[in-house]
Amino acid sequence: MPPFLIAGLGNPGRKYRHNRHNIGFMVVDALAERLGESFTKMQLDALITKGRYQSRRVIIAKPQAYMNNSGRVISSLVNFYKIPLENLMVVYDDVDLPFDTLRLRTGGGSAGQKGMKSTIAQLGTQNFPRLRIGIDRPPGRMSVSAYVLQDFADAEVEILSFVLDEAVQAILRYITDGIEQAMTKYN
Repeated sequence: MPPFLIAGLGNPGRKYRHNRHNIGFMVVDALAERLGESFTKMQLDALITKGRYQSRRVIIAKPQAYMNNSGRVISSLVNFYKIPLENLMVVYDDVDLPFDTLRLRTGGGSAGQKGMKSTIAQLGTQNFPRLRIGIDRPPGRMSVSAYVLQDFADAEVEILSFVLDEAVQAILRYITDGIEQAMTKYN
């Protein structure tokens, strides 16, 4: 049985660690912790860790290219590990969803998210599972690019651990029961 590749999108470096745009990294960090693993290996320009969940092999990745180039890294990992696209899940932020909302999909466009745009272009298809996590729209006239590079507000941080836990549960359900079952339970 081929492994699953769960790739979180974010920007590398300490200054981005708690940004809204890095919620994909936060989710895969929580997933790795849940599986008793940690990111200690760099491979193909990604921090990776490997584990198992209910006898299924899972590779968890945090591309270390900036968001706009993360598709190159994900494509390299897919090719290296021979991951069928139905076993790839990309986790990322979505400004078009309210904060704390999860949306699993079997495919679709990028909706302007540059990491997804890069991933779709590098894979040559938009037909692969993804988990979108709502971070809300920027307030007032703030630009989206400035908003996503801000850290979560104090009030959001209180809810964030719940969101991360739900996202991890959704990914684990996807691994064991498939994307359709995970969509039914978590959308």
